[in-house]
Amino acid sequence: MNMPAQQTPSCPAHRLSVVIPMYNEAENVEPMIARVHEGLAGYPHPWELILVDDGSTDATPAELRRVGAKFGAHVRTVELMRNFKQTAAMQAGIDAARGDVIVTMDGDLQNDPKDIPRMVARLLNEDLDLVSGWRKNRQDGLFLRKIPSRIANRLIAKITGVKLNDYGCSLKAFRANVIKSVRLYGEMHRFIPAWLATVTTPRRISEEVVTHHARQFGQSKYGISRTFRVILDLISVFFFMRFRARPGHFFGGAGLALGTIGGLILAYMAVLKILGHDIGTRPLLMVGFFAVIMAVQFILTGVLAETLARIYFESGSATLYQVRNPDSPTNDEAWHA
Repeated sequence: MNMPAQQTPSCPAHRLSVVIPMYNEAENVEPMIARVHEGLAGYPHPWELILVDDGSTDATPAELRRVGAKFGAHVRTVELMRNFKQTAAMQAGIDAARGDVIVTMDGDLQNDPKDIPRMVARLLNEDLDLVSGWRKNRQDGLFLRKIPSRIANRLIAKITGVKLNDYGCSLKAFRANVIKSVRLYGEMHRFIPAWLATVTTPRRISEEVVTHHARQFGQSKYGISRTFRVILDLISVFFFMRFRARPGHFFGGAGLALGTIGGLILAYMAVLKILGHDIGTRPLLMVGFFAVIMAVQFILTGVLAETLARIYFESGSATLYQVRNPDSPTNDEAWHA
């Protein structure tokens, strides 16, 4: 389908993959695909659109197939066998992407595809690895979405050291070789900039103000309201950023600290015993004893963690999802040009 052309910022030659996970968004499918084509009308480089159905229970899969066929072979659909949640759906789309640049966005019409050319041009012209969208004028509820999101953004920035104003915006432009070097788990789509900071320097991560629209159809499926999952995943991000390649240092350090404290306490108790004092009923004896036991447990956990880390780095074949209809055209097929 032909769309009116718009002026596109100049940038080096590349292939672009746009990845959109969708879950129970049947009403949004056709307007979403149409908006992507409108936003990329006149785009001077080859591009493809990858739509990931995250195990929808409504008519979303049928709509994706119907509308995708109408627009052309460059619109590809990946159907997951069940609902694996947004992070796994996004990872499935990234794995299926063939472009040199990958852009991710939500399928609820709140992100504006017209921002994509500007973000991609900045990514390539400024030699960045990630340009993250900043919903400066966010069209969401104040108490249920905006305030929790602001708190989360500041907490994530404080803990990870990657300073961004908006971690939760799904509209992001990546260099494919960088984002594909990171595996996403849990609710980790919120922490992609932090994960990328484990494989690239934060100086190559930036953000761009983007348009944000109010939701027109349906209800939000993925939100910051999943506070406990976000907190747990944030702890995981902190651990992986600091100790992913050396978990034994984390657990071993805690074990040595506890062992030192416990050893000093027990040495003090031994001196008292030699001097003739009764130490059998003293609480400090129990504190020293359990501190030593915990130290041994921490050190053993560190050894096990080091072993698991070796397995993690030596194997990367496991995935978080299963695809119902594998679609893998060659790099010379099914591009919009």
